[in-house]
Amino acid sequence: MRRLSKAKVFLSGLGGLGVEIAKNVTLAGVKALTLHDVKTTTIRDLGTQFYLDTDKISKEENRAAASFESISRLNPHVAVDFSTIPFDCESDLSFLLQYQCIVLTECSLELQVVVDQFCRIQDPPIAFIAADAFGLFSFLFCDFGESFHVIDGDGEEPEEILLSSITNGNPGVVKTVYGMRHGLSTGDYVKFRDIKGMTELNNSVEQVTVINPNEFSICDTTTDRYGSYLNGGIATKVKMPFTLKFEDLASQFNKPDIVISDFSKPEVNLQCIIALRALHAFIDEHKRMPKIRDIEDAKKIISLAESIINAMNMKVDKIDTDIITQLAYTCQGKFQPLVAAMGGIAGQEVLNALTNKYTPIKQWLCLEAQSLFDASKDNSMFLPRNDRYDELRICIGDDICQRLSKLKLFMVGCGAIGCELLKNCALAGIATSAEGLMTITDHDLIEKSNLNRQFLFREWHIQKSKAICAAEVTRTINRDIHIEAQQFRVGPNTEMNVHSDSFFKALHLVVNALDNVEARRYIDGRCVSNQRPLLDSGTTGPKGHVQVILPFQTETYSDQRDGNDEAVIPYCTLKSFPARIEHTIQWARDKFESFMVHKPSTYSKFWSESGQPSQIVEKLERNESMQGIVTVAKILNNIPRTWEDCVRIARVKFEKYFNHKARQLLDTFPLDATLSDGSLFWSSPKRPPCPLQFDISKESHFAFIESTSRLLADVYGISYDRKILRESIPSIVANVTVPIYSKSDKEIIVDESVKKEEVKKVETKIEKYTNDIITFIKSSGASENTKLVPELQAHTFEKDDDENGHIDFITAASNLRATVYGIEVVDRLKTKKIAGKIVPAIATTTAAVAGLVSAELIKIISEMPIDGYRNAFINLAIPLVVLSEPGTASKTTITDDITYTSWDRWDIKGSESFTLSQFIQWFKDHYKLTATAVMHGVKIIYMSVMPGHTKKMNQTMKKLLRVQNTVESVELTVSFEDKYGESVTTPPIRYYLY
Repeated sequence: MRRLSKAKVFLSGLGGLGVEIAKNVTLAGVKALTLHDVKTTTIRDLGTQFYLDTDKISKEENRAAASFESISRLNPHVAVDFSTIPFDCESDLSFLLQYQCIVLTECSLELQVVVDQFCRIQDPPIAFIAADAFGLFSFLFCDFGESFHVIDGDGEEPEEILLSSITNGNPGVVKTVYGMRHGLSTGDYVKFRDIKGMTELNNSVEQVTVINPNEFSICDTTTDRYGSYLNGGIATKVKMPFTLKFEDLASQFNKPDIVISDFSKPEVNLQCIIALRALHAFIDEHKRMPKIRDIEDAKKIISLAESIINAMNMKVDKIDTDIITQLAYTCQGKFQPLVAAMGGIAGQEVLNALTNKYTPIKQWLCLEAQSLFDASKDNSMFLPRNDRYDELRICIGDDICQRLSKLKLFMVGCGAIGCELLKNCALAGIATSAEGLMTITDHDLIEKSNLNRQFLFREWHIQKSKAICAAEVTRTINRDIHIEAQQFRVGPNTEMNVHSDSFFKALHLVVNALDNVEARRYIDGRCVSNQRPLLDSGTTGPKGHVQVILPFQTETYSDQRDGNDEAVIPYCTLKSFPARIEHTIQWARDKFESFMVHKPSTYSKFWSESGQPSQIVEKLERNESMQGIVTVAKILNNIPRTWEDCVRIARVKFEKYFNHKARQLLDTFPLDATLSDGSLFWSSPKRPPCPLQFDISKESHFAFIESTSRLLADVYGISYDRKILRESIPSIVANVTVPIYSKSDKEIIVDESVKKEEVKKVETKIEKYTNDIITFIKSSGASENTKLVPELQAHTFEKDDDENGHIDFITAASNLRATVYGIEVVDRLKTKKIAGKIVPAIATTTAAVAGLVSAELIKIISEMPIDGYRNAFINLAIPLVVLSEPGTASKTTITDDITYTSWDRWDIKGSESFTLSQFIQWFKDHYKLTATAVMHGVKIIYMSVMPGHTKKMNQTMKKLLRVQNTVESVELTVSFEDKYGESVTTPPIRYYLY
């Protein structure tokens, strides 16, 4: 960020691609950005340029000047200015010397070559990027000089590798703990620490050779140089910088170095670059663009391409005339999704050039949407009509534009990807006719931290609804768009009245813009159930994915295991044996939930649902079972009344968490304790704890007391002045009597397979706690005055409020626990990221992913065959852009002649008089299967082996199901046997009552 905040960027061309790059670079936070353009606004610009409007067009404003104010508002820390002064190949380019990166769009190849050469000869070189979009094709070129240093080639957070053994040998062989893969590649470097015995390796950096996923070899570790390994140890991958050599643009024309994006047709990329050069040669020769869908102009460009390949320094077997024709036919247009996608990727290349972080594109990238080209339509379908959709119409035809305008689309999520998708939809004219409607929903409010990647939102939107604000801003891009903004969390609670089956059936398409796996799977299930196409996407930092999900054609989202699925940390690891900082942070998060959410909620629920205090006394004296008795009694016995009480409790908690618990572990498992096989109990990944001695002068100790006291005060409604009371903490702590440690008989769980809910609870003498509550009610006078019952306020964890102390507590508690176990502590920012489960999102990746989603959306509306669609996986840190055909829906065989996919569902149309017997016979008639059990949720409707169930045969399904009259259909779980009596699996069953 320091490098970025000192960098200045020059961007020429404020068309659609230029404004996309400008948006992304400004959100990232460069020091200064100069917008340059010599063109005036036109109606066509509205198809890709989201910061223009009809008013600016009527005034014929310069595009840079017209966009300047909106771009400036994106980030107040970026100095944005604009220039309308033209320059060409003969101009003095010294004005560019003040910049660290030059980006050219909508420029001639001749000018690109001249500017590139100027940038290369500077010391240090100025990074040069050229990008453009023509019709269904887009292009990117990067030149970062003869010697470009990369300090972080992949952007991955190095994982800690826990070690179980290191041999004395040449080479030494390192083995990870059981079940842990090291994830290294031969040639990587690792740094060692915390090794016992072979201490000579600690803090050394060694190159590795991979043996298998659990072992790798390092240097010579023979005994004359190294001690014998005892236990423990962590290896962490070390990022090694490297250097890349770039060639100039003129050289790259003749032998281009290309990043392949679609390996099903790798030859396309070179053909696209040849076509691009031929197009520019045509423009230079004829001083105009090729005519739309004009075969004669296309032939001229093909002829120019023939001359180009003859002069190249590499063998090209033949020209792909289809690509050149498609480029010639559509080049006057711009396919907006590709503009958005390439704008995101180009923006990231600017950041790569300025920060030296991530591996840049070397040196060409081409993205195309060839599959949308339709040569069968009449040429009149593609001709301009002098409106904002001309550029898109030239690419895909007016018939598809009309379908887009009538689209009924449901988008779930209005975060980073959602904002980008809304912009793309508005520019493409989606849901702009009377028949069209775009429904969006997001239950979240806008936070300050959203502003650097969710570009529709600005400071004045903070703490307002994401969905409502997103809809309002989208209408400023295209006032004709029809958007209904909802604030629902889509889930089972909205199935009946809002997002019902009839709601989904009325849709043409669903788009996910979600950030968690559970929600994605739910939407996927609803789309499968209602057989509606779905576009799923997501990002994590520089990584992103797009999945096309089509009814009966492709696999579903749930058919694949998502890489973002969270691994569950074993209970015993959290409770007693943390090995990584993630474990201590989750432990601290659980403590927060316990005394900030669970206990206050249980306490409040007890008083609100158990009746008046006098009634509670009567119930307790009758020994009636009541929920929460122990929790309520413990709170009442130790309830703080003042700030001093809060500090006292915090000090006692410190002793319990970071001293007594550690001593209990060591008493139970001494340092020399062994397992049944004779190996040490305290061996990797288990770390022996070291009890902390409280010292108020230590910043971490003070931070825990202060943050815990603040949270307690918030729960119990105790007011405090943070500055004054902070100063009081040392004197209060000095007078606290801390309980003396005594060994407990409580069992310590060591089995990783045991879950929390399986742990046997220590039997509690409920009578004591019952009497405590009765005594409180009677002695406090609460029987006569309920206001005398203390009120507690539960506080839900909120990571984005820096003033609430939530992250402060988790940071302090986690780092103290890490210290106890010898785990390296982390700062507040990393703690916040892990505790808040923040999925890193950057504007460049979200823009690229949203662009690729929008391309597939238009393909779906165009009703393309499956081989025309593309799933995508991108990693802009490597860089990697992989486009591939979606996986087909896999079939499950029931019998030789009956198969089904995830999309299939067996629908049975019933009636008022339809009986269970008829229901069972239906399956025999249609599939030759015998139903042996029928269930509705957890309710058993029929089970053949149960006595008396045959008597149900003549009863109607409506009577057996007992559902409300308003319910039209139900999902049933039915077990079947085939003709051989074998159990078989089938698709879901939906029964229609009417």
